[in-house]
Amino acid sequence: MKLEDALAEARRQGLDLIEIAPTANPPVAKIMEFGKFKYQEERSEREHRPKRSGGEVKGIRIGFKTGKHDLEVRALQAKKFLERGDMINLTLVLRGREKAHQDLALQKFYEFLKLIPITVTLDANPRKMPRGISGIIRKS
Repeated sequence: MKLEDALAEARRQGLDLIEIAPTANPPVAKIMEFGKFKYQEERSEREHRPKRSGGEVKGIRIGFKTGKHDLEVRALQAKKFLERGDMINLTLVLRGREKAHQDLALQKFYEFLKLIPITVTLDANPRKMPRGISGIIRKS
């Protein structure tokens, strides 16, 4: 169909002429509402996009001198986040001279992981940062 005829037909129907495949010979066009076309394009793009594993990334901060009971409370909080499908950025904050005891801090980090009542996995080895140790954990 010629371009003029297609445009006239689209106007007659009260719709838009949308070019679908401009590189084809001859170019392919559709007569439809532009808003509907745009919605369908976005929807199909959303379906092909990879799904995110896990929900949000929640943060939990503990200190080097944090007491046993406080760690247990944080562990229950972590369990709630993990069961909801979220990942956790666990940060063990070191202050002052505590930074000299990186090995003890790492032990404390792993002890906290054992307090969480469900099985968890670390995405990678805990990273040593200027303010402490950090690692991303998720439900196994």
